[in-house]
Amino acid sequence: MKDKLLLLGVLKQSEMHGYQLYDFIEQNLASCTTLKKPSAYFLLSKMEQEGLVQVVEQRIGNRPPRKVYRLTQAGERLFQQLLQENLSQFTPTVFPGDIGIAFLDQIPIEQGVRLLRKRLQKMQVHLAHLETIPPHRGSASLLIKHQIQHLHNEIQWLREVIADLQEAGNLPQAQKDNEFSHQDSSSN
Repeated sequence: MKDKLLLLGVLKQSEMHGYQLYDFIEQNLASCTTLKKPSAYFLLSKMEQEGLVQVVEQRIGNRPPRKVYRLTQAGERLFQQLLQENLSQFTPTVFPGDIGIAFLDQIPIEQGVRLLRKRLQKMQVHLAHLETIPPHRGSASLLIKHQIQHLHNEIQWLREVIADLQEAGNLPQAQKDNEFSHQDSSSN
């Protein structure tokens, strides 16, 4: 239902052709969805059959006609219902990338710290990217702020995990920091 809410919500803002719709999602909402283009087109077709969207073919100049999707009244009603359900629900966050953390004790501490430092570096690069995104209009800006806040918390947590592992490994802090920062930069 979340993908249906996403597509209906975008179409509520403006009618769009399929590529334009998917491009808008990729540019503005990629942080909250994993919806891929084939799935989006499949869902749009299904929503047309359900009477939630109307499709009109438009031709511009000599270009081939393209399908333009617009919300119907039934689509508007379902959008409002799904929006209210989504805003009032709590869905626990799942971190598939953390599966390895469950098995961290199966490798030497030094190796674990080195690998987690690589992860930390990648998180910092991603955070820097998010912080360069220009402000979005309206509530879409909240998605970026949420991602940035979440990443700040994740970075802090990972630093604490690394510090705990270093302490457990009884390695001198300065030696570890120099050693691992050198290894991190040389292994990328």
